[in-house]
Amino acid sequence: MKSNSLLKATGLCLLFALLLTSYNWSKVKGVSPTTVFENSGHTIDITKKITPHSPIQATIDKMSLKEKIGQLVMVGVDSTSMDRRIKKLIQQQHVSGAILFTKNLESVQQAKQLINNLKKSNANNPASLFIGIDEEGGRVSRMPEEFLSTPASREIGDSADLNWAYHTGQVIAMKVDSLGFNINFAPVLDIDSNSNNPVIGDRSFGSSPAKVSDFGITQMKGMQSEQVISVVKHFPGHGDTTSDSHIQLPTIDHPKSRLMQVELLPFQRAITKGADAVMVGHLLVTAYDNDSPASMSKTIISGLLREELDFNGVVVTDDMTMGAIQDNYDIGEAAVQSIKAGSDLILVCHDYDNAESVINGIKYAVQADEITEMRIDQSVERILKLKQKYQLTDASIEHVAIDEINQAIKTW
Repeated sequence: MKSNSLLKATGLCLLFALLLTSYNWSKVKGVSPTTVFENSGHTIDITKKITPHSPIQATIDKMSLKEKIGQLVMVGVDSTSMDRRIKKLIQQQHVSGAILFTKNLESVQQAKQLINNLKKSNANNPASLFIGIDEEGGRVSRMPEEFLSTPASREIGDSADLNWAYHTGQVIAMKVDSLGFNINFAPVLDIDSNSNNPVIGDRSFGSSPAKVSDFGITQMKGMQSEQVISVVKHFPGHGDTTSDSHIQLPTIDHPKSRLMQVELLPFQRAITKGADAVMVGHLLVTAYDNDSPASMSKTIISGLLREELDFNGVVVTDDMTMGAIQDNYDIGEAAVQSIKAGSDLILVCHDYDNAESVINGIKYAVQADEITEMRIDQSVERILKLKQKYQLTDASIEHVAIDEINQAIKTW
């Protein structure tokens, strides 16, 4: 009996040694087996232990906490050229990108030089920069005057011509891409359902949820076809408000049933049609959250947008320097609450001090265990996946084909 027990024990030890040797050899050789060793009817599968990380996960593993936090923040630029502070935000704080406005874009030549310099300053960072703009067409156009304008969304919606919507999306993308922009905060999926709305109006494709869905998604697809990231906005719907979130916090009191049938419908359909990114507005939507604006609400971002509407892409906040936030919250704390709620990318469009406050607020929240590094990693992964999907690079723009783009705009 003792002899048999000894033999069995010896056999198990040999099996374990064989398993360990084979496992280590596999790691050295880079082998990823799917079968392994059998003994007395038991199979041990070690595949999961030796499958290599994805390239994105490997990048995240190499990033410092400071680099990860930077990827969660996109900032505005205060001037028309590279300055010391934006260079510091890119090189030392590792911000995810920059957004430019009319004040930054005086001419094609100047804009090209500014964007090229922003990208050059990012050379040593782990991911290429988002270079963003609000180019909706109509009255919301930031591009230099050398480019022809494109029509407002309402004009396109009133035409009942979906081909026009698609090709307008294409030429808008061609315009912004020609200068080096790679992410456009458009189209607007808000419904023009309130004639007293001071901020939406003709930025909307119409007063019908179906029309806004059809034309907004079609324009989104046009932009995507030119390898420009489209960010649909302003979730969960800014159309039926009588105040402007740039100035104060609007309240929407509709019940969930109405919101699902009207305000949320275009976003729900855009998600099913491949929306890559959704901008969440600074709106108090009482049916879901009586206390926090949508941009800081876990119920709305993690509950409604992620779980109910099944959105797995990048969640972007509207500009955190808008009155709806800055007049009611500390901007650093607001950013922390937004990340805890489920946002991925915090937009800080004005004033470098605000950008520093947001970055420091997130850093302190991680140090205090208010936000885990695992939670930061989740957002970094979504952001890096989006940058990879659109093959973002920091390559400089050499030539801008203004005449060809203007001809395309004229054609449509």
